Amino acid sequence: MTTIKRAFGAGVTRAKGRFGSKFFRLAPLAFSLALWAASPAQATDLLQVWQAAQHHDRTLLAAQAAHGTAQPQRAQARALWRPSVGLQASAGRGYGQTHMQGAQFSAPGMGTHDGVDFGTSVTHGHVTQVGVQAVQPLIDPQRRARQQQLRLSADMGDLQWQAARQAAMLRVVEQYLDLAVAQEALQVLEQQLQAVDRALAEAQERFDLGAAPITAVHEARAHQAQLQARHLAAQADLQVQQRKLQDSTGLPANALQPRLPGNVAAQGLALELWQERAAAQNFSIRLQQLATDVAQAEADRQRASAAARVDIVAQAQQQRLSGRGDYSQHARNKETQAAIGVQLTVPLYTGGYRSAREQEAVAQWQAALAQLEATRQQVAQQVHAAWLGEQTGARQVQALEAALQASAARQDATRTGHAVGHRTVLDVLQADSEHANTQLALAQARSRLLLAQLQLAQLAGALDESALHQANRQLLAKSH
Repeated sequence: MTTIKRAFGAGVTRAKGRFGSKFFRLAPLAFSLALWAASPAQATDLLQVWQAAQHHDRTLLAAQAAHGTAQPQRAQARALWRPSVGLQASAGRGYGQTHMQGAQFSAPGMGTHDGVDFGTSVTHGHVTQVGVQAVQPLIDPQRRARQQQLRLSADMGDLQWQAARQAAMLRVVEQYLDLAVAQEALQVLEQQLQAVDRALAEAQERFDLGAAPITAVHEARAHQAQLQARHLAAQADLQVQQRKLQDSTGLPANALQPRLPGNVAAQGLALELWQERAAAQNFSIRLQQLATDVAQAEADRQRASAAARVDIVAQAQQQRLSGRGDYSQHARNKETQAAIGVQLTVPLYTGGYRSAREQEAVAQWQAALAQLEATRQQVAQQVHAAWLGEQTGARQVQALEAALQASAARQDATRTGHAVGHRTVLDVLQADSEHANTQLALAQARSRLLLAQLQLAQLAGALDESALHQANRQLLAKSH
């Protein structure tokens, strides 16, 4: 850079036409060297950025935590048909009294007696009760519907996690490309500012020598002020884009040096093929289909709440009551029961609650069906828009590549015309500005084209690491 500055410094001291000719013929070389000096020693790889984002992106980490509910839901579904065992125990103060009349009493050596009265009394007693019950479901339509709900909810959790990964991958790529474009915009403006600074110095020099009007100086200064304002805005935009990618990856700002895509070609797949893939594999459609199935299972569960239920029930319990009674200072009653058998439960009447819940569940199922159709339509529109974006983007890239060559030729011709006095400084600055803007527009178009291709892959449920590898190879390619 020191050598370049010396070359320009020496050129400024030369006379009129020779000064202009030398300056504008050295300018392209100076811009290239300045861009090379400003470029990072090693560009940031897109795959490295994605690997870092998997451990730092807050939205992705939240989705990963939510995905932890899928396996417990499957475990709940399996446990619904396993036996349940419960223990119940209680202790406290109690009172008990029984009275029996007209009973028959019989005992060895005492004969049989009719019309016997019996009575027990515990007025100040301690009561304890212990019971164990085991239930094994046999027939339970409501439980079966609940099991289906849990399995579908677990499947939704898996799909939500996969969809979150794809969304995070696309988001990171978009942030990566936005930062690359922001860096390119800043570098282009810095090149233009360098050219304007030198053009202003040349115009001032030629005005001082009486070889150019003062309007050339004013035009160069006005152009310089405009570029300075755009440069400040570009610096702010670069910091914003840098912060977004830094927050997603946790990488330091000085390590974020993304590359722009090179030659990105259209994939050439028909719209109908993308629509078919999206209809079969799109995560939004699949998630809404599962949500519809869950709503249907809920309707089935509410409908099954009126069905009979059959369980195997085994239970044993013992109750003790001891203390002082009316007939003795030490009275005690003990009751032990045990049973095993089949229990039938038939709901009869719930005051209209059950039917109201069923109607609510059916309405929610119908709403889910309508939302499923709306989601399919929305995804089809998104696929169409992304496909048009890819097709149009590919043609835009071709047009801008041709425009870049044409603007480069115009830039060279304008500099030559300025050297012989046929073009003004403003003409040269405008030619430089058009060439720089075309260069930036080409970088933006290539980025949009690559992003449109990844959006199509996401809509078709096919955005994964292999697609990211392919995109990364396009980033490493060199542009024209």
